[in-house]
Formats: sequence, C-alpha cells, structure tokens
Amino acid sequence: MSEYSTPLTVGQKAPDFSLQDANGNTVSLADQAGKNVIVYFYPKAATPGCTTEACDFRDNLNSLQGAGYTVLGISPDQPEDIAKFAADESLNFPLLSDPDNNVAKAYGSYGEKNINGNTIVGTLRSTAVVDAEGTISHIEYGVDAQGHVARLRETLGV
Repeated sequence: MSEYSTPLTVGQKAPDFSLQDANGNTVSLADQAGKNVIVYFYPKAATPGCTTEACDFRDNLNSLQGAGYTVLGISPDQPEDIAKFAADESLNFPLLSDPDNNVAKAYGSYGEKNINGNTIVGTLRSTAVVDAEGTISHIEYGVDAQGHVARLRETLGV
C-alpha cells in the first residue's frame, strides 16, 4: 500500500458513497442497506484485466445474487465510458463512476502500482464485501483479475 490511501480491515464500517452509474443515476451504498454487497474496484474500463474481471462477475452473477449478494463495480471512468463498456460486454450489474477517486481512496484502493516497469498512481484492483449491517466482512487488495470471482465465491461459500 502507499501513502495515498489506508487499507480497510474486516470489522470496520464500510465508507458510504453516492456515485453515478452508466445511465447517470445516483447509486449509494446506503441504498443497499440490509443487503450483502460486493464492491469491486477496477482501474480502467475495456482494458484486458478489467474486462476479464467484469465478465467473470457477469458470468457468476446469478449464483452470487442467489446467495444474497449485490455486485457494484467502481472505476474512475466517466459514465459514458462505463456505459459503452457495459454494453460491449453485456454486463448485468451496475458500474459506478468515481472520477475523483474519493471512494477508491476511502476504501484503501488508490495508490502506487507498477505497470510495465513504470510506477503510476491510480485505482488499485481490490474487492470489499459489505455485510447487511454495513460492515466490511471481507477485503482483498492486489487482486489478480484471472480467477478472482471463483476465489471470492469459495471464500464466501457460494
């Protein structure tokens, strides 16, 4: 982790947020009160790793929903970019726009990363599971997009 944001831990209250979805509607964590929510952060729509991860959530959404989980994807992309991404990949869950990275920072999902030998600052691939009481029940940083949802389902017993 870097100095840019502080990681969350299991048992902490999940930071609330209100962000625009691909259609310009406001979605907040408070709207999900009483539900289990998987909040996953991805760096950029339509890039290979982010596409792999999003399609993995898409393909596993029925089993996650069947076990009582809602999925929300968050990136710094603008609503029009996430709308195109969602349409191109037939994504069936909300993608939210966090252009100023405030929500990523609140969740410890913003900082330095190394890409092709270059250090850059941005959204870090991570996943938080928020329980029905609004508490972090699982948190994962440095997520590998390939196979992430299968590993998450195993952790959650789904």
